[in-house]
Amino acid sequence: MREQLQELLEKRVQQCVSHSRSSSHTCPKIEKKKEGLTKRSGEIVKAKAIGKIITIGKTKEELHSVQYNVHLKYLVKHKGMLFMEEEIEHRKAEFYKGIVVEDQEVNPYEELSREYEQQVEEEEFEERVTYEYNRLKAIQYAERWWNSNNPAYETFEVDCTNYISQCLHAGGGPMRGYPNRGQGWWMMKKDWSYSWSVANSMRLHLPIAKIGLRAKEVSSPEELLLGDVICYDFQGDGRYDHTTIVTAKDADGMPLVNAHTWNSRLRYWAYEDSTAYTPNIKYKFYTILDDQ
Repeated sequence: MREQLQELLEKRVQQCVSHSRSSSHTCPKIEKKKEGLTKRSGEIVKAKAIGKIITIGKTKEELHSVQYNVHLKYLVKHKGMLFMEEEIEHRKAEFYKGIVVEDQEVNPYEELSREYEQQVEEEEFEERVTYEYNRLKAIQYAERWWNSNNPAYETFEVDCTNYISQCLHAGGGPMRGYPNRGQGWWMMKKDWSYSWSVANSMRLHLPIAKIGLRAKEVSSPEELLLGDVICYDFQGDGRYDHTTIVTAKDADGMPLVNAHTWNSRLRYWAYEDSTAYTPNIKYKFYTILDDQ
């Protein structure tokens, strides 16, 4: 099994830098990534993949299921600019009589629980806490923890918004609202607000908060600054599923982002190569405000 998975990874790596589409093992995700780069006058000049088997289970007679992770690194050239994009894929392969019959990336948002709804905040009279958002510290935190979990915080199966909240807090965003989970933005004593950990709640909270962590919605991604936030509604149904933080800009001044759940760094903001992407996708762009 290991040998077959390694062979599949090697073919995907070769596909990253190949201009041919004749292979029967063409990965649609990689083709989407390459097509997106081509449209932006960019290319993958080098790629590397390291796989790690997590579990091997037997589902039926002579049918085995393998869960494994892949750490992918893409050296991207964009209009003379070089940067290293990285991501962690969670994949599942099925073997019948020792032969791989299916290999696909797991989409963690397919069965995303949507039980939490944050109510719109009422007028509050808490004392204003002045702060200046330190974008450099937020980015440094995002880079330090993009592919691991800070033990000082709780970790979630769908961890994207929790990770972004940690980045914003590292940048000086003040917590407030404890212990009301439906108000404010906070995590403490193994408890947290919905806005801290749920993507849809964060995108509701940021533009309406009058004190503490606040943000202003802007109309386009190029208006965002480093340390700003993008929210994603993959299905276009009004419920936002994912959150990222801007950690760099490409040669066109477009955001490159870090994220959890799909652990990734310096990924192009639009997520067009994601397994969760649909033509109905919607975005919200938020620039973090100082409170002085």
